[in-house]
Amino acid sequence: MHNKIILNAPPSKSVSHRALLAAGLAGGTSNLENVLISDDILRTRDCLAALGAKFSGDDAAPVVNGLGGRIQAPYLDPVKLDVGESGTTCRLIAAIVSAGRGCFEIFGAGRMHERPIRSLGDSLEGQGVRFKYLGRDGCPPVRIESFGLPGGVVTVALDESSQYLSGVLMAATMAGSSLVINIGGKKVVSWPYVHLTLQAMQRFGNPAQLQTLQEGQWRITDPDRVQRVEPGRIRFLVHPGVLTPVRYRVEGDFSNASYLLAAGAVGERPVEVTGLDIYSRQGDRRILEILKSMGAKVQSSDQGVVVSPADLHGVDLDMGTCPDLVPTVAVVASMATGTTRISNVAHLRIKESDRLAGVQQEVSRAGCRCRLNDDGLVIEPANLARGDRVNFCTYGDHRMAMSLSLYELAGVRAVLDNPACVNKSFPGFWDEWDKVRRAYGISGQ
Repeated sequence: MHNKIILNAPPSKSVSHRALLAAGLAGGTSNLENVLISDDILRTRDCLAALGAKFSGDDAAPVVNGLGGRIQAPYLDPVKLDVGESGTTCRLIAAIVSAGRGCFEIFGAGRMHERPIRSLGDSLEGQGVRFKYLGRDGCPPVRIESFGLPGGVVTVALDESSQYLSGVLMAATMAGSSLVINIGGKKVVSWPYVHLTLQAMQRFGNPAQLQTLQEGQWRITDPDRVQRVEPGRIRFLVHPGVLTPVRYRVEGDFSNASYLLAAGAVGERPVEVTGLDIYSRQGDRRILEILKSMGAKVQSSDQGVVVSPADLHGVDLDMGTCPDLVPTVAVVASMATGTTRISNVAHLRIKESDRLAGVQQEVSRAGCRCRLNDDGLVIEPANLARGDRVNFCTYGDHRMAMSLSLYELAGVRAVLDNPACVNKSFPGFWDEWDKVRRAYGISGQ
């Protein structure tokens, strides 16, 4: 077997957002370590700074002087909050400022002004919060006017995103009295991202209480025992209380490590990715299980995870709990034998790009047969364009750019129209990927 290629996982984007927000709301000074430096994370930091939080030190290890659980803004002169293209920043910040007092205006760039947020506004109406849409109805830019959350009961529908719940959970720490958060809508959504939020709240000193409906009674339940967020069967109780400042180190990111791990599955050399916690609550840790189910050899150690190549085969996958992995898995599937069916990911149509249509288009461009369904993709491998130059479109989408790079290991001369879009979540991606290229003698574009 060839010598393994050693790569480094970047810090977790999901955990970095939550750590910054919790530190920004805390009363006192927190020291964060291993924070991801990316466009999306800097948007979250800058929004917190606009609200009055103070940041010093290095971007990757900021010292954060928090707001002490109080967000104030003039009612006649809204605080402007630029979320860029970060949907996570938009949804979490919108919920959090709803617990403040004053007027806040959230706007962004790219497709942000087409991405829906009405469901969050509707859920907070009963708390007296007003969402005024300044462009397309139900989307940013949005002006939020609030006198604070009085507490009581809210119902949050998660059909568009589980991040609404994460935002309201953190906002509830600033409410006037205890808040019960019920789950409405029809969609059962993934638990891992919510679990990351609960983990951050606990670490910063104000854990939410989770309750599930059992035999007609609401019972306190350990978050580790929950697999999904099911409307009507799960709720949360948050007591108001200022978060406590802490020292907090962000773990490695399975979403962005997925491209590096997949390189071990589709190439000819094992890949070791360091900095990953195999016991992580991140939903995208499932990439290990998916690669294993397709035939790759996966081993973990204290240093990280090693993925070794093997003959890969198609599988049927419900990816509703890990939609960010779909571009990676689709590209891997196009290099396997047999059909792969990916389902329960219709919400990928409202990401940075219509990520379903984009994946279908670009996987087909590589020479594979890929069909679009209402809620997913069917991938039937064919002869890839080995040795040929293929001009891929990234749609300005970081996950598309990184996953399409895997085609280089199939002998495709992959040329991306916008390689710099990886800066959204993984600015160091090309440095890591160049280690793969050097190992294979591939010249970059």
